[in-house]
Formats: sequence, structure tokens, C-alpha cells
Amino acid sequence: MRIDVKGRNVAVSDELRAHVAKRFRKVERQVSELASLELELFEERNPRVADCHIAEATLHVKGTTLRASSRSPDVVRSINLVSDEIARQVKRHRDRRRKRRESRAAAAHVPVPVPEAEETSRVLDGEVAVDVGDAVRSADLTPDPGPLAGEESAAS
Repeated sequence: MRIDVKGRNVAVSDELRAHVAKRFRKVERQVSELASLELELFEERNPRVADCHIAEATLHVKGTTLRASSRSPDVVRSINLVSDEIARQVKRHRDRRRKRRESRAAAAHVPVPVPEAEETSRVLDGEVAVDVGDAVRSADLTPDPGPLAGEESAAS
């Protein structure tokens, strides 16, 4: 997985990049190598805002894009919160795909119930009752071709 760390009003040091790589290692194991993560860190410089450090993560995986955002007074705490949220979303996404794949596979391979060979016919009051499945299999279901185009019917 490719990780891009960008900073607005925040200097992105090597220590911060190492912390990001460490926190997103769990996510990296769950997604493909082609996935890309963009982490944007920025600071709002407003004294009235207590949670001034913001981390926004965008994870591009096959077929979907997952996003998460968090705010806190500390940039490291923001990174931890956003990594937990992305990990939760990736797990939910993987579970949904797995369930969808299993249900499609189950629908494609529907087992056909096989009638039991032991009890195919019964005798009730002197009459033989035949199983419906056996009757259908033994019935002659070929259509009667009728008179051909050039032939006249015998009744005419």
C-alpha cells in the first residue's frame, strides 16, 4: 500500500511519517498492494478552537473509496483516531464483500434434493400410488408431430 502524507500549516517530519506507517500497518495487511492512502494533516490557527489538529485520511481500494476525519488538540492523537476509523471501515468493507461473494457462490451451486430410492411407490387400498417425480421421468413428453406440410390428414 502506498502512503502519502501531506501537511498544511504542519511540518511533516520523518518521525511523523514513521508513526503514520506504524499506525496504518494493520490496514496495510488487509488491503491489496495497489491500494493508496492519502493522509492530510493540518492545523487550524484559531485560538477559540481547542481541537485544532485535523487528520483526514482517504483510502482508495478496488471499487471503493474510504474516508475518515478526526480532530484533537494533538496531531499524533488525530492520526491514531483516524487510523482506527479507517481500520474499522476496511474490516466492514471486507466483511461485506466476503458475504456477497459467499451468497453468490451459494446461489450458483444450489443443491438439488434427490428423492429417496427406498420409497418410490406405495400401495393404498389396492391401488399403486406412484411418486410424482417418477411419473414425470417416465412420461413420454415428446410432442406429436402431427401431419406434415405436404400430407393431407386421413379424415379428409
